[in-house]
Amino acid sequence: MKDLSLKFTKMIAAGNDFIIFDGFEYNIKDYKNLAIKACDRHFGIGADGILICKESQKADIKMLYYNSDGSQGEMCGNGIRCFSKYAYEKGLINSRYFTVETLAGIKTVWLEVDEYDKVKAVKVNMGKPIFNTECIPVKLNKKNAIEEKMIIDGEEIVFSSVLVGVPHTVIFVDDIESVDVNGLGSKIENHHLFPKKTNVNFVKIISREEIKICTWERGAGRTLGCGTGSCASVVVGNVLDKLDRRVHVRTEGGELEVIVEKGYEIFMRGEASRICDGVIYNIDSSIVD
Repeated sequence: MKDLSLKFTKMIAAGNDFIIFDGFEYNIKDYKNLAIKACDRHFGIGADGILICKESQKADIKMLYYNSDGSQGEMCGNGIRCFSKYAYEKGLINSRYFTVETLAGIKTVWLEVDEYDKVKAVKVNMGKPIFNTECIPVKLNKKNAIEEKMIIDGEEIVFSSVLVGVPHTVIFVDDIESVDVNGLGSKIENHHLFPKKTNVNFVKIISREEIKICTWERGAGRTLGCGTGSCASVVVGNVLDKLDRRVHVRTEGGELEVIVEKGYEIFMRGEASRICDGVIYNIDSSIVD
């Protein structure tokens, strides 16, 4: 088999870093192994996941997302902001208002650009959350999973779960600095209550208009930010009347804004930045041709 090269762009949004590939230019055949190879922080480029631009029959463009472990994700909030900036600035999309097909449905995007026509902020309609335990899914004999309890290492954990494109579990804490995000996050992700695993968000309420969040992501581990996790945390805070409808979210790696409209329709707004462009060499032809 001959070895090939593959152009990429690396981007970051609120602490989440991604490697983006132009699926119009390349025929990528094995997304799983490409994600594992590219996202490795020692032997690859290093990232939380990969994004691939594809043609859509339902929307203006299609986004595929794969976690660093090779598993496919239905949606990525910080990722779609990077994806949207990339697609517009590369000329794959010519409008500042467009739709993106994802496995979690079609998302509408609005771009804010500067005087040089460079994207400075991205707003996304993330849709409405799903609280039904069968859909998330959570193995509880209840319709919703709001302020339920689980036992981890003999300690009682109060949690709420919601589907915001992907499953999220939200845990409000008083002292976020003392939380074992990696250890506890991993155990909750793989807990038997969650048959498809779950993302885990530890949330400290600063005020009704501001939160601090640490996230353990399903398939990626500890990340410095999570867009869907930020949306899930604000929505759960709204349901519990802990937060207002417009909330400033501080992740470990950045900041964004989440707005919850009537009917719990979620809008997310934040920046995305280009880190570098490059080429991956020695890509096996079983991955791309």
